[in-house]
Amino acid sequence: MTDVKSFFETPAPPKYSGILSWLITTDHKRIGILYLFSILGWFALAIIIGLLIRLELMFIGETIFSPEQYNALFTLHGVIMIFLFIIPAIPAIFGNFILPIQVGADDVFFPKINLLSWYLYMLGGLLAIISLFGDGPPDTGWTFYVPFSVSTNTNVSLTIAAAFILGFSSMLTAINFITTIHRLKASQMKWMRIPLFTWSLYATGWVQLLATPIIAITLLLVMFERWFNIGLFDPDRGGDPILYQHLFWMYSHPAVYIMILPGMGIISEIIPTFARKSIFGYKAIVFSSLMIAVAGSLVWAHHMYTSGMSDTAVFVFSLLTFIVAIPSAIKVFSWISTLYKGSIQMSPPLFYALCFIYLFSVGGLTGLVLGAAGPDIHVHDTAFVVAHFHFTMFGGTGFAFFAGLHYWWPKLFGRMYNFKTAYLSGVLITVGFMFHYVPMFIIGLQGMPRRYHDYLPQFEQGNYLAGYGAVIMVIGMFMMLINLLIGIKKGAVTDSNPWGGVTLEWQVPSPPPLHNFVSEPKIMDYPYDFSRFFKKNK
Repeated sequence: MTDVKSFFETPAPPKYSGILSWLITTDHKRIGILYLFSILGWFALAIIIGLLIRLELMFIGETIFSPEQYNALFTLHGVIMIFLFIIPAIPAIFGNFILPIQVGADDVFFPKINLLSWYLYMLGGLLAIISLFGDGPPDTGWTFYVPFSVSTNTNVSLTIAAAFILGFSSMLTAINFITTIHRLKASQMKWMRIPLFTWSLYATGWVQLLATPIIAITLLLVMFERWFNIGLFDPDRGGDPILYQHLFWMYSHPAVYIMILPGMGIISEIIPTFARKSIFGYKAIVFSSLMIAVAGSLVWAHHMYTSGMSDTAVFVFSLLTFIVAIPSAIKVFSWISTLYKGSIQMSPPLFYALCFIYLFSVGGLTGLVLGAAGPDIHVHDTAFVVAHFHFTMFGGTGFAFFAGLHYWWPKLFGRMYNFKTAYLSGVLITVGFMFHYVPMFIIGLQGMPRRYHDYLPQFEQGNYLAGYGAVIMVIGMFMMLINLLIGIKKGAVTDSNPWGGVTLEWQVPSPPPLHNFVSEPKIMDYPYDFSRFFKKNK
């Protein structure tokens, strides 16, 4: 078994050592580790900002920030969470580290482009932080809605440039993953033997590749309008703000599936491993991932029911929204069916996976409320939308990410974390999450608008309770991160397969050596066949 110290000291290329060997590495595993600590840093900053925002909203009136400061922090929180955490986290960390091993490859197809994508990611994050200084921090929200984003005198152009660069980073990652799966997977690994996590990244990669250029061009047009006074979106200059909404959501709703599909892939790995059963409906999950990628790109205008769309358009987009819920329901059904009569072995990864299923299901069902035009008119731009979005994205992708951290952490570093702390932090995060966002459903139905610095007295009780939930949730998240980081140095040394997993990453040492495989790995007849594990432990 490879010691964690030797993993960090393995030079890449051999003539370099120390930090320089990390900064110029083309090893997919090291790039995954670079992404891991970068993304965790941005995530910690974003949850601190989010906590400050929620503390401001606990009481009526100005308590911590002025409205201008609130808008700036609100914008930065959204930009970091969306573009620097939720979209890149699972593909950039686990995709880079795990995907090549899962398909039997020694690295990604374009190693140097892979390193370039990390540098673009860091550059985009740096520009987002720099935008807080100078003429004034951006105050448009992460959606950069026009005409305000065109007319404001704050550093919106710099923040937009950051999002533009981050988009290129995700596109390069998508190209790498798609090409790696097509060209480098083991010759014995047929398409219907590919692990479901890799399948989820494959579907995600196509969405990233096809949808991201739309937002890149749109943000570029906003900068042109700001710099050259071109009338594209601003009605005062002859532009159309509704055009911006169409272009923005043509990317941003597919981006929801860029965020959630990799998380679903993680859950599809964890459930069969700890149920000790083959996944129920392997092909159904594969095709549902592809269906989500396709159908999810056709429903963008359900964000725009209040914009004056025709009744026919409202009907079509509402119908498509309900149709796209079907493949997600297929996945949930498959996960529950896999657990049924399984030899379930409880563990922190499974705990987070079960929390994911519940929270994501709540988010999906409340999404159907927003997909129906009548209810959406009532709750549009209210705290109900905020609660739904966070149940889907954070209760979904966030908890799947936490599950993936606890599942693959021993593989990344060769050491285990403390289970009791992992369970306690998971309970705190889940309880805090519920106390934070459930009151927002209620006050949203009562008419509490989102993105407001202040509000009417009838909404104070709900916001006050949500503030306490935020505190509990943030305590749990920092407890979880500290527990994982302590595990790197002080955790118990693990073998190559502590969970009894059957995909290829569990056949190599923990952490993996510089070269993943000495010879081409043997592919089992079925990627989730646990019969070999039971024979070994009989």
